[in-house]
Amino acid sequence: MECWRAMTQSPLFLRRREDFTCLHCGTPVRGNGYTNHCPRCLWSRHVDVNPGDRAAECGAAMEPIGALSEGGEIIVVHQCLACGHSRRNRSALDDDRDVLLELFGRPVPDPPVSNRLTR
Repeated sequence: MECWRAMTQSPLFLRRREDFTCLHCGTPVRGNGYTNHCPRCLWSRHVDVNPGDRAAECGAAMEPIGALSEGGEIIVVHQCLACGHSRRNRSALDDDRDVLLELFGRPVPDPPVSNRLTR
């Protein structure tokens, strides 16, 4: 594991390499163990309570509702369409930059202290 990942990921993180088809746009997505959203449309799915655990019972689509810069990284904020749960996720190098830029400037909810990215 890379040193910076060891310092930044939650101690509850469980890495899973899974491929999936995007619920929103149908794009086949190849997972790398950290992939949690579609790189084309940035939509996600509410499957985790803690990153990687697949313990959420909801399973609904999560809309990208905003983006912001936090700690030098671009963060995508997702909100579940069924239950309203929101989560902040790091953007990935292969994310569609035009879609990502469209999300900047939208108001996003403050995360609970336990859900904030740390350094």
